[in-house]
Amino acid sequence: MKTELPIALSNRHIHLSQEDLDILFGQGYELTKMKDLSQPGQYACDEKVDVIGPKNTIKGVRILGPVRSKSQFELSVSDAFALGVKPIVRNSGDIVGTPGAKLVGPKGEIDLSEGLIVAARHIHMHTSDAEEFGVEDKDVVNIKVKGERGLIFNNVLVRVSKDYQLEMHVDVEEGNAAGLRNGDLGELIK
Repeated sequence: MKTELPIALSNRHIHLSQEDLDILFGQGYELTKMKDLSQPGQYACDEKVDVIGPKNTIKGVRILGPVRSKSQFELSVSDAFALGVKPIVRNSGDIVGTPGAKLVGPKGEIDLSEGLIVAARHIHMHTSDAEEFGVEDKDVVNIKVKGERGLIFNNVLVRVSKDYQLEMHVDVEEGNAAGLRNGDLGELIK
C-alpha cells in the first residue's frame, strides 16, 4: 500500500468570478496565464489586486485561474491578522459566513461581503491514487513529515477526482513551521 505523497506550499491568492473580474479589470476581461500550477487546468495569472481590510492593505495579491463561480481569497493566519479580520479555516469553496474585504483592481473595486478563508489542509488525489492509498473522497487523514522540524499534520481532508494530480497543500506558514519545501514528501497515516 502506498504511503508517501508530495507536499506543496500555498501562498496567498485570489480566485475570482467572471462578474468580479469584469468589475476589477473591465468588461469581458480574460485572465493572462503566467504559468501552469501542479493541478491540471489551474494556473497563476499575471494579474494582481490589492486587498483592503479594516486595519491594513495587502498589495499585489496574485489571481489564480480559471475563473470560478464565486470569488474567494485564500490567506494565511498572519495575513488575516494584518488585514484586521478573524482567520477562519475552511475548505475551498466553503465561504458562507466568512469575512469580506475590498478588492481594488485597475478598472474598479468591489466590497466582498464574504470570501476570506485560511484554506484547510487538503490532499488532491487522482482516483487511482486513492485506491493505492486505501482512502476515499472526504476522508480525513494525518500526514507525518520528517526532518529537523518534523511534525504530524492532523485533520487533512482527502479530495479525490480523476482530474487531480497527487499533492498535499498546506499554507506557506504551516510549511515554514515544518521546514518544508515544495516537493518534500509526507507519509499518510490513517
